[in-house]
Amino acid sequence: MKTTIVAFLCAASMTAPASAQVRRPPLRPNDLPKISLRPFFLATEQRFSARKTFETVFGKSVQPFWGGGLSVAFRNGFYVDVTASRFKKTGQRAFFFEGQGYPLGIPLTVTVTPLEVTAGQRSRITPNMFLYTGFGVGSYRYQESSQFDDGPFEKRHVGYLVAAGLEFRITRWVGVSGDAQYTYVSDIIGTGGVSKEAGESKLGGIAGRFRVIVGR
Repeated sequence: MKTTIVAFLCAASMTAPASAQVRRPPLRPNDLPKISLRPFFLATEQRFSARKTFETVFGKSVQPFWGGGLSVAFRNGFYVDVTASRFKKTGQRAFFFEGQGYPLGIPLTVTVTPLEVTAGQRSRITPNMFLYTGFGVGSYRYQESSQFDDGPFEKRHVGYLVAAGLEFRITRWVGVSGDAQYTYVSDIIGTGGVSKEAGESKLGGIAGRFRVIVGR
């Protein structure tokens, strides 16, 4: 019996260093690279501020954006995101009468193309979770086209945004994030058509965003 116990203790002492080599220590902030370039894919659902206009033209004010971009993350938690996305959908022209919108059955295609730059701070909550907040500025292009128009209508305007969310690290090189973003873009619509009759000129709104991020 004593021989068996001694043999077990000797085997444990010999295997302990090997298991220590296999077991990976927790990731520390200093283990992260000084600068990390992280491309990402983006899916967004946005409730437009011009609610009456989008409900009348498309049937609802919540619409999807798809896009992607690049996040530059620094070891101290500072980050800069560059994001490009797009919304394109065909609805129908409409008119307002006594506060009520009425579709006309004439096809109308609207395209919204944001290009945004956001800067902020990432804070580690757990080894695999980060809280981030940021503020940004963007260029927003709005386009309308219809078969009865002489040509497409196009306008571009500067807007501002604020975002906050959580990032989860699935593996060392892949993460996902979910956040809420509010965008303010004024005086880009409302000069004609249903948006003028509805008295709406703002294009931004509140959005829920989901990202798949590649990189540390």
